[in-house]
Amino acid sequence: MSLVRRFAVSSARRIGRGPHPGTVFSSGIGLRTIGSKVGVSNINSSFSLGQRHLSMSSRSAFQFSRRLSQEQDDKQKKDNKVKPEEKEDEKEVKPKEQEQEQPDTKKEGKKKKSVEEEEVIKELKERIKKNNPNVKDEDFKVFTIGNAQLRNFLVSLGLSILVTAMLVTGNSTQQEQLSFQDFKVKYLEKGLVTKLIVINKFAVEAELIQGAVSDQTFQTSTGHPAVVFTIGSVEFFEDEMKKIQDKLEIPLEERLSITYEERGSWLNYILPILPTVLLIGGLWYMTIRRAGGGAGGAGGAGGSGGAGGMFSIGKSKAKLFNQETDVKIKFKDVAGCNESKEEIMEFVKFLQDPTKYEKLGAKIPRGAILSGPPGTGKTLLAKATAGEAGVPFLSVSGSEFVEMFVGVGASRVRDLFKTARDMAPAIIFVDEIDAIGKERGNGKMGGNDERENTLNQLLVEMDGFESQDHVVVLAGTNRPDILDKALLRPGRFDRHISIDNPDVEGRKDIFKVHLNKLTLKVLEDIQAHNKDITFSKYQELKNDAMDKLAGRLSALTPGFAGADIANCCNEGALIAAREDAHSVDVYHFEQAIERVVAGLERKSRVMNLEEKRTVAFHEAGHAICGWFLEFADPLVKVSIIPRGQGALGYAQYLPKDQYLVSEEQFKHRMIMALGGRVSEELHFPTVTTGASDDFKKVTQMAQQMVTSLGMSNKLGSITYSNSEGGNGGFKVHNTYSETTARTIDTEVKRFIDEAYDACHKLLSEKKELVDIVAEELFAKEVLTREDMIRLIGPRPYTERNDAFDKYIQGDAFKGKPKAASA
Repeated sequence: MSLVRRFAVSSARRIGRGPHPGTVFSSGIGLRTIGSKVGVSNINSSFSLGQRHLSMSSRSAFQFSRRLSQEQDDKQKKDNKVKPEEKEDEKEVKPKEQEQEQPDTKKEGKKKKSVEEEEVIKELKERIKKNNPNVKDEDFKVFTIGNAQLRNFLVSLGLSILVTAMLVTGNSTQQEQLSFQDFKVKYLEKGLVTKLIVINKFAVEAELIQGAVSDQTFQTSTGHPAVVFTIGSVEFFEDEMKKIQDKLEIPLEERLSITYEERGSWLNYILPILPTVLLIGGLWYMTIRRAGGGAGGAGGAGGSGGAGGMFSIGKSKAKLFNQETDVKIKFKDVAGCNESKEEIMEFVKFLQDPTKYEKLGAKIPRGAILSGPPGTGKTLLAKATAGEAGVPFLSVSGSEFVEMFVGVGASRVRDLFKTARDMAPAIIFVDEIDAIGKERGNGKMGGNDERENTLNQLLVEMDGFESQDHVVVLAGTNRPDILDKALLRPGRFDRHISIDNPDVEGRKDIFKVHLNKLTLKVLEDIQAHNKDITFSKYQELKNDAMDKLAGRLSALTPGFAGADIANCCNEGALIAAREDAHSVDVYHFEQAIERVVAGLERKSRVMNLEEKRTVAFHEAGHAICGWFLEFADPLVKVSIIPRGQGALGYAQYLPKDQYLVSEEQFKHRMIMALGGRVSEELHFPTVTTGASDDFKKVTQMAQQMVTSLGMSNKLGSITYSNSEGGNGGFKVHNTYSETTARTIDTEVKRFIDEAYDACHKLLSEKKELVDIVAEELFAKEVLTREDMIRLIGPRPYTERNDAFDKYIQGDAFKGKPKAASA
């Protein structure tokens, strides 16, 4: 058995006899085996130097380990004594045979080690079980101490001994000192002092005559007794000694001589700076570990890699993507923004083949800003560019330039562009550039100097490009209106690529991209019903089914961005998985769209019958208004199932993609929004709070018509909106008089009153139809478009939504099939 393992056995034996048997840094029973033969002698020597600081159990364990080590050494010496005949036989062994036996010897050594470990563990278990009968086999845990753990333990032990020694030394020094007044009374005036030595200008060592021994004296190196006391200053001490000896009338030739010495102890120099050294060393160690852990991979060009630590804080944190980096997103994965994709592809083509443009005298734009609402695909387009470019692509976020240290942002900008120039041709992409590209302060309010310095450096680097550098800068933001004008000028960001929410055809293309990744019910039906068709015929049927499904879903999701569509497809797949379905069907996507639009269905929120009836008449009022108004959007669903935060019911409409809204559309939408409150007034003796959100929408539409769109005859074609002021988004003062403000209030109220009167007149005429729809809604909780046609007949106006007529053609939400729901 090796020395290290014997040490482990002896330690565990001692620990196992305590109140908690075998507990070694863990709950339950712990056995420790040390997987290293190195360092046992160092441990023993270290502990022999400082055993007085150890506990009784630890001292016994190490004494026992030494005894076992000595026995092991004696046994090895006996085994090494070999007979002469055996030595001669060994000499006759050929070198080739020795080489063949070496691997077998290593394997036997490993097996021997494992057998020894098992024997040690078994012996420990038996001893612990003997002392503790209640202990079971499953209570044991085996731990292995590696070289790193052993090294950390020794370092910690050494530091502890060092600090203890310093404290003990400091305490002993303080106990030997006394005050100057006591020295004067007890020793100086009695004539016991023979020599005075001023040490380091703050302490005095006074040698005494032989025999003058007390509790405060100590022996000097010359064998004389002495005492030590501190002084305020050398001048004060000399003056006091002169006064005392003058008072005692001591002759000048017999007066005590004062000598001066400089004595130094390494503890006196180390103790004051030790906390600072330890603090700096700890910070340095953590910095090195953090830098080493973050390095590697595709990590950043010019990044912090390796042991750069705090000295690499000014380096760029940009991530590098090139031909060797596997970027899975390509241009074929980006849909719904064909024009923007073509603009970006032109940059890529230039960098891949610059001579094609240069020989015609053309110069590629030096940069482009991708702007648009959140979720429209700006960053996705940049990822596709990284996957298709074939040139180095450096990606960095705008917030990564901002740090707590002054000058770091500008330094990182310089390092980023230096790296790009070294790799040219290359592309730099700065995501969320508004973090550093905001318009610089005008002096009225406090500005961020560090951010402005970073922006200034960015402006200089972009404007300092030369045509032969072949470096292009792309940037993404959803707030182009707040960017600095110097950043947007030609020569820096020459092109402004706007990526808006996709139209119905764009949404259809995006749905196709995401539906291709899912297991769809329509495709399984094609395979089940057409087993003998050719592959080309299957592809034709598949494309037709995908086209219909994507078109239907795109018509049901007006105003959705690309991220919303991806979320809907993922939610549909999650709903199908929740139902243990083998594939995703149409109604799964319908539920996902409904969840995104109206919120999560709150099945736990149960309304009483009175509330449920009130909500049914409220939603029926909305539905009837939308059904009989010419410019209202098509109604697709009415529900009184609670959803989202506080919504007890909702009526869902399908607005078309349009860029101009008429005054009649505004008025009809206001009438439709007031339908819930008017219906409550017509059917109940009192009204409820259910129309609070409707009033908010109506007021906003009326204010927009009056203050922004010039639809008021009294105010005319003037805008009074302060929504785009330059005061940080809050309203400081009005840009119009009090008289105009009263006129605005009067006009807003007039529009709302006219809408209310029209709504009241319409619902009074259709009161019977409201009762029919409300009673059916009270019973079924959900009514679709087909249910509305069955109850009150077809809508008297043609639908003004081309996508609805093209892809829906009837009921928008088909719901769960009966076979699936059975």
